[in-house]
Amino acid sequence: MRLLVYNIRYAVGAGPSPRMPVPGAGYLFGNPGNLTQIIKFIQSTDPDIVGLIEIDIGSVRSGRINQVDAIADALGHFSAYECKYGEESVNHFIPILRKQANAFLAAPRITGEHFHYFDQGIKKLIIELELEEVAIFLVHLSLKYRHRHFQLRHLYELVRQSKKPVIVAGDFNTFWGENEIFLFMKAAELRSANVDSIPSYPSRSPRMELDFILYGNGIEVTHFEMPTVSLSDHLPLICDFEMTGA
Repeated sequence: MRLLVYNIRYAVGAGPSPRMPVPGAGYLFGNPGNLTQIIKFIQSTDPDIVGLIEIDIGSVRSGRINQVDAIADALGHFSAYECKYGEESVNHFIPILRKQANAFLAAPRITGEHFHYFDQGIKKLIIELELEEVAIFLVHLSLKYRHRHFQLRHLYELVRQSKKPVIVAGDFNTFWGENEIFLFMKAAELRSANVDSIPSYPSRSPRMELDFILYGNGIEVTHFEMPTVSLSDHLPLICDFEMTGA
């Protein structure tokens, strides 16, 4: 089975234009054609499951296009998505922010999906995708170190409650790489598919390992790669795995 995890930055591209001096301004303007290129790239990898971080579900930035639906239709996949902020967040009332989401896409053999929410941080969404033999959690952790560690504790509890082998994937915002989540991984009995700690950010000259695919007992990783594409500011992660029955 192939899992692709990709922070696509709302399909606005790898970075802001030099004419945009305000930090974060690059997130506010669409990039016509980039979504088409992302779809072509995803199709070329032939994934069974896709975890997408920072996807626009129909704001003015995307031309009112729900990017989840556009990608899912192109792949012929089932989709599950939700706004990445907490249900009570003021961001639900802000036009562009309320359309900022995370999503799972998968071939149509899904048992179910569950939406969990962190108690700490602004980006609170955890999507749990349940397949017949594995549960996959998709996360986008806080930029704040303290909040990330509260979130990791919450995530640990969810992992330990799962009755199936577990994969935890997404953008962890770990500015110190795997060292920052070492204790979480040990406690939850998870390993990184990226055994060489290849950096994933920024895509044009990667220096930091922010994105992870972590897997637990009962799963064997048979292939891992991080294609060099600059359609976002993050590189995509591709992981092939199989169930061992252990």
